[in-house]
Amino acid sequence: MIRRPALRPADLRADLAASLVVFLVALPLCVGVAVASGVPAELGLLTGIVGGLLTGLLPGSSLQVSGPAAGLTVLVFAAVQEHGLAALGVITAAAGLLQVGMGALRLGRLFRAISVSVVQGMLAGIGLVLISGQLYALADAKAPRSGLDKLAGLPGLVLDTVTSTRALTAAAIGIGTIAVLVLWPRLPARVRTVPAPLAAVAAATAATAVFDLSVGKVEVAGLAGVIDLPGGADLAALGDVGVLGTVLAFALIASAESLFSAAAVDRLHGGPRTHYDRELIAQGVGNTVCGALGALPMTAVIVRSAANVQAGARTKASRVLHGLWLLLFAALFPAALSVIPLAALAGVLVHAGAKLVPAKALVPLWRTHRGEALILMATAVAVVVTNLFEGVLLGLLLSVLKSAWDTSHLHVEVDERGDGTVGVTLAGNATFLRLPRLLDTLERLPAGRTVHLDLTGLRHLDHACRTALETWEERHNRVGEALVVRVPVGV
Repeated sequence: MIRRPALRPADLRADLAASLVVFLVALPLCVGVAVASGVPAELGLLTGIVGGLLTGLLPGSSLQVSGPAAGLTVLVFAAVQEHGLAALGVITAAAGLLQVGMGALRLGRLFRAISVSVVQGMLAGIGLVLISGQLYALADAKAPRSGLDKLAGLPGLVLDTVTSTRALTAAAIGIGTIAVLVLWPRLPARVRTVPAPLAAVAAATAATAVFDLSVGKVEVAGLAGVIDLPGGADLAALGDVGVLGTVLAFALIASAESLFSAAAVDRLHGGPRTHYDRELIAQGVGNTVCGALGALPMTAVIVRSAANVQAGARTKASRVLHGLWLLLFAALFPAALSVIPLAALAGVLVHAGAKLVPAKALVPLWRTHRGEALILMATAVAVVVTNLFEGVLLGLLLSVLKSAWDTSHLHVEVDERGDGTVGVTLAGNATFLRLPRLLDTLERLPAGRTVHLDLTGLRHLDHACRTALETWEERHNRVGEALVVRVPVGV
């Protein structure tokens, strides 16, 4: 039996300090993501607690931190609107079990094969929908349901805001929160020991209290009041095809986001690398428990994970302790949430949504890999216009088609020989994507001439091209009364 080395006092001190930093980063994000998802704020804290105390203990990744993520906000909001809050727990639990199954089947590494452009496009689309939706919360207004309606309603939102004192007050709080988040990195290092989201929300809360501003605030019921164990009627929802599609979307997108986060976190430290299949199982176990409690789905979150590494964490103890601090806060100080203005949380999420849009990377990508840039933009637009699942599917389809196009290079050379025959040489990969060009070349060949067709340079000849060549050969011989000499090819 192999014994793990005991946690050294120096490691414990480092992990304790790091856990407090991660707790302060996670607290406003847990609450903000829950509110933006259309569920009670405590459910976000509950997911953060499970992500720390349970998922944090499981093997997989040592330093990345799990909890409710802005990347799933759009999907969760749509699921709650369509299927109801009661179905959220069943959907999350089923998605977690699916993640466990995928990890057990060792499918974790397959998520690393997803095109980066599709992932960036997915995150950009989420960011755009998140921003457009939270701009309404920024002005204490109710957001439309679809992404297009949110974008189309923005001019009207501006007009309504400038004519309402309450809306202007809320907007001022939200804009002030965003300003603090943007300017915080430029402040002295001693000031920046306080996480920017916490400082921004605390400043907005203090301003609201000092000036007695009339704006919407977080509604609090306590952890015990929001835990909702799924019943038989809720389980019956899994017979709905729409619910099963949502389960699949939850599982795939949460898994992709977690494993991409793991790859990014591994580049930030020199400790043990992530075991992707074990991490997928850990995420699945966490989501299964979150679903059983009626909480939000979880993913590994790059913001908290990076804060954990940068704060000097050395072992998984830091992420477990951060879950303990969330539990103590939710149990002992739940009323503290009721003084937080909703506009401040909306400002935090607008800032988070903006960071999901890879604006700086798009121009260089367009210059060097224009096709990948088009896939990124098409995926983002599809997420906004349709929904997250369909948008990602479109992005994956475009990525596959681009890869097929890039790998199907076919060189066709026609040689008019002195003996009156024509030589046609094919080299590369002959796939259906290159079939129009191939047939155009062959059909322009003169009739009544012997054609030597050399296929030895082909690395691949798919069924469509093989059938087209055989059909053309038969027709050419019949019409032109000339023999086509085909060089055998082992493809």
